Amino acid sequence: MATPKDRSCEREGREGRPAGSGSAPSASSASVPFGDAAVKEKRRFLRRQRERLLALKDTLLDSMRGVGRDSLRSRAEGSEASAFGMHQADAGSDAYDRDFSLSLLSQEQDSLYEIDQALKRIENGTYGLCEMCGKAIPQVRLEAVPFARYTIECQAELERRGRLQRIRQPVSSLFGLVDEEGNEGEEEDSADNKE
Repeated sequence: MATPKDRSCEREGREGRPAGSGSAPSASSASVPFGDAAVKEKRRFLRRQRERLLALKDTLLDSMRGVGRDSLRSRAEGSEASAFGMHQADAGSDAYDRDFSLSLLSQEQDSLYEIDQALKRIENGTYGLCEMCGKAIPQVRLEAVPFARYTIECQAELERRGRLQRIRQPVSSLFGLVDEEGNEGEEEDSADNKE
């Protein structure tokens, strides 16, 4: 037995076909009230997801500012201590903390990129569609991972193949610095892909 959601997907599929493609006009006219409810529900869902993504973005930006501030503060304190000489173990701890902070910033920047891309997909009407197969991503998955780009099956396939590549910006871009090496690497990658 088909669920209302299944029927909604079937109707949406028929509505997108050109006239004379085999769908009966009476089925189309009978689905208008239900179709309107489905469209309204989809708009509500997209609005909620957009709000969630914006809240996640704000939280990430606040966290990134905090990590950056803490890292700069500890660096300033470390430079004062260096005038008096720093013990090797303390220097090692400071280096570890700095590397950990940079790693955290990099991961948060990756998440921020994914959130921005999801917001763009909402704006252009492709949110909730798998970028690999074009099928609808289940609403449950989008609620769990609001910036999901792939269905679970496609995500698993990409991970299995090891081809899931994310575009990453260097952390230096957060501070307005340009990383020329990163740009060259992208050109080399594209040249490798052409071969």
